[in-house]
Amino acid sequence: MTNLAIAAHGLRKSYGDKVVLDGVDLAVPEGTIFSLLGPNGAGKTTAVKILSTLISPGPASGAIRVGGHDLTADPQAVRAAIGVTGQFSAVDGLITGEENMLLMADLHHLSKPEGRRAAAELLERFDLVEAAKKPAATYSGGMKRRLDIAMTLVGNPRIIFLDEPTTGLDPRSRHNMWQIIRELVSDGVTVFLTTQYLEEADELADRIAVLNDGKIAAEGTAEELKRLIPGGHVRLRFTDPAAYQGAVATLPDSTRDDESLSLQIPSGGSQRDLRSILERLDSAGVEADELTVHTPDLDDVFFALTSTDQPKETVR
Repeated sequence: MTNLAIAAHGLRKSYGDKVVLDGVDLAVPEGTIFSLLGPNGAGKTTAVKILSTLISPGPASGAIRVGGHDLTADPQAVRAAIGVTGQFSAVDGLITGEENMLLMADLHHLSKPEGRRAAAELLERFDLVEAAKKPAATYSGGMKRRLDIAMTLVGNPRIIFLDEPTTGLDPRSRHNMWQIIRELVSDGVTVFLTTQYLEEADELADRIAVLNDGKIAAEGTAEELKRLIPGGHVRLRFTDPAAYQGAVATLPDSTRDDESLSLQIPSGGSQRDLRSILERLDSAGVEADELTVHTPDLDDVFFALTSTDQPKETVR
């Protein structure tokens, strides 16, 4: 597949007797957000470090390509194609935001005029112009994280690894960071995101993989993953007792609540399921006053897939 920004087959890594990654396959299309979830110690950061050339993969790993380059044979080309921002900021607090940007431009071997132009454009893009001349140590957490990503973009990478980028940020700063990530992808950048916030993966990611015990327990879109977990249902509520009784007769597989005049029908929440329920009601001349769809959220998926006593399932 030529349109993959990241392609890894049988990714492995061990430290002594401890297996951290045990045959992980990854396929991340260009211009998408891919999120890797997992409990602490599951191997998320190790995967990022391998894919960004910070550490070497295990000797038994299969082929790994990042940005079209073989990670083992041409790590320098991989480094030129990527940017990395971790949960711990690389910002130097003793110098100004602008100086941080210019230092990064020097590291990318940009000329002085090119470096100043790149710094000015990125400081403006990330709303840091007013703070540019102030020491970065005076920045808020959200400002430091924005500066960190701005520094990552100096080299114009097409693939960015964001390792828990919003850890410790307040809700407003987190939402601002989400918007920045969306804008990056709209420009064609590929984002590989690890996060401890399931809501964040649900909000941003095109595809999500859940890593547990060194292996991918499940992978798919957020909606695909949610359908792995039982408990989804459609709830119908009625104000007319006669309509309620008609629905009870029409939908014998439902769970009834006579006190609230409501029915609960097992459902994955798909359009086909909803259409089937509504068509059955229409054929009986019954109309519900309220219909709500309840599906498991990513918290349910996460706990089910990473629990030691739960079977693992995979969506591809």
